[in-house]
Amino acid sequence: MPAVSLKNIVKTYNGGKVKAVNDVSFDVEHGELFGLIGPDGAGKTSIFRILTTLLLADQGSASVEGFDVVKDYRAIRNKVGYMPGKFSLYQDLTVAENLKFFATIFNTTVEENYDLIKDIYDQIKPFNTRPAGKLSGGMKQKLALCCALIHKPKVLFLDEPTTGVDAVSRKEFWEILKLLKQQHISILVSTPYMDEASLCDRIALFQNGNIMSLDTPQNIISAFPVQLYAAKAKDFYLLLKNFRSDPAIENCYAFGEYLHFTLKENDNSEMVLKTLQSKYQPEDFEIKRITPTIEDTFIRFMRENEKPVEENEKM
Repeated sequence: MPAVSLKNIVKTYNGGKVKAVNDVSFDVEHGELFGLIGPDGAGKTSIFRILTTLLLADQGSASVEGFDVVKDYRAIRNKVGYMPGKFSLYQDLTVAENLKFFATIFNTTVEENYDLIKDIYDQIKPFNTRPAGKLSGGMKQKLALCCALIHKPKVLFLDEPTTGVDAVSRKEFWEILKLLKQQHISILVSTPYMDEASLCDRIALFQNGNIMSLDTPQNIISAFPVQLYAAKAKDFYLLLKNFRSDPAIENCYAFGEYLHFTLKENDNSEMVLKTLQSKYQPEDFEIKRITPTIEDTFIRFMRENEKPVEENEKM
């Protein structure tokens, strides 16, 4: 039995006009670090709220640790830790007071479960008497995680925990998740940051309420169907304009200091690349074959999913 299971979950808003979750199914295994990867508005938070018994699905079923999210909501609330995307602790209470408050709610004490939160709590302990609302973004994040862990949950739900914090705090947070995973806690985390996807055991690429792909990060990257290229030139935006309008290029988009692009025909790619260079003669031109990232695969899936919509609109 998986730690978390969703079967054909559907959730709509505005009288059914907005479908936030569209027939979604997936499992999270015990001790797994599973990532929901997608932009804001993809439907990730709706799934988290359904799994933590805060929201009812319109259709489908879901369970956590074998308990049904509707029938057994009381049992689930004692077995999960939930860290919502928005900081939701009491801002006028101090660090120590927040932690004690959440421990008391679950009929436990900070001392009883101190071993679980020690590595995290030691980093915020110097600010024990500071109101939570006065903490930095990274410190708020660590306090919220301590409060979510204080009752030793079996499953941890983290909704965009690294959004709005600095790069160092993001890195520290994922190091903490690795340590928690070693303690056999099942973790479901959502993030809009594609670079964090590789830190998960498995991921679901999520957009417009739909799962576009579900597998290990490496398997998703390996399944990229064509060769990907990167190019740059002194006049970056002119190169982008030219490549996007060229009939030999399938898809082209800006990616940092480079353009990433794919060709419509890959059988004679070297000749096509030489033709592109001689055709536009960009100054300081550089081109190379590259390995796709999760973000490249996400962009390709989005483009492929948009094609049927565009074709239906033309009909």
